[in-house]
Amino acid sequence: ERPGDPASRRTLVVPASRMRFRHAVETLALRSLAGGLGALPWRAARAFGAGLGSAVGALGVRRRVARANLALAFPDRDPAWRERVLAEHYRELGRVAAEYAHLPRLARAQREDVFASFEGERYVHEARALGRGVVFVTGHIGNFEMGAAGMHRVMPLAIMAKPLSNPGVEAWVGRIRAGYGVELLAYRLGVRGAIRRLRSGGALALLADQDARRDGVFVPFFGRLASTAAGPAWLSLASRAPIVFCTCVRARDGRFEMRVQPPIVPQGDASDPEAVRSLTARHAALLEAAVRERPESWFWLHRRWKTSPPAPLSPPLSPPPLVPAPPPARSMSSLDQEA
Repeated sequence: ERPGDPASRRTLVVPASRMRFRHAVETLALRSLAGGLGALPWRAARAFGAGLGSAVGALGVRRRVARANLALAFPDRDPAWRERVLAEHYRELGRVAAEYAHLPRLARAQREDVFASFEGERYVHEARALGRGVVFVTGHIGNFEMGAAGMHRVMPLAIMAKPLSNPGVEAWVGRIRAGYGVELLAYRLGVRGAIRRLRSGGALALLADQDARRDGVFVPFFGRLASTAAGPAWLSLASRAPIVFCTCVRARDGRFEMRVQPPIVPQGDASDPEAVRSLTARHAALLEAAVRERPESWFWLHRRWKTSPPAPLSPPLSPPPLVPAPPPARSMSSLDQEA
């Protein structure tokens, strides 16, 4: 058979029964591992996760993609520095994964037991006082799930996300999120449901840092144009709700550092592509600054610059699809000292 033959193409299609079996195995393995990790103390679960992450890194899982991304983002740093960042990144991915089973308990614990610092809470109150709702934006940096749980205690929020491809894992993650009290806004409610929530004074939390393909707008990210989800900016402009950017990264002692940025009040109209692009660029710049400060915390295994900008640029003229929501460590000064 040649690669182009119909018979060859048929072999690329995974039968539904096999996919269901694979999903069932994945779900069973996840629940079994989570059950064991959940029985461990938080510190021990973190340590186990770090070891698991190191093992994944040693196997080379998406290492080529991560190395290419780091080289694009930090071309001025030497390869040894980037390798140290990547090694710590794998360990942190393992820690974050191991913490999923602990999220409901951590969300209910005293703040000082979980957060080493919680900066900028006043900005949430300032944004809320405007009475137009709040669009919380973050990226795949640190433990964003714990960030949502921590922010939910300041202002009740909803996460809007596309369902995961594995329905069993989707149900498990949904139970975890429900366990720490956050509301899940069904993706099928779409833009109208999100706008309705914001105009009633509610809050939405969205991730907006992965390649959005042709549905996104192209804004600078580490000196390159990157296709970025326009959903958060469009929602902000359409509802007049300010954007509040925040991050939740690892503190030296294993707890978290929460940082909230001043609200970005939308300027312009949702029907104006340039207004959407400008607002998207502002929160993308905040994420870039956070990643530069804590590069080991961001998700380097994703092909962030996969989609090339068209020539000329053609910004979307209609409401874009919303971004799926759902994945810190030592500071980079400590990594530099190891050089």
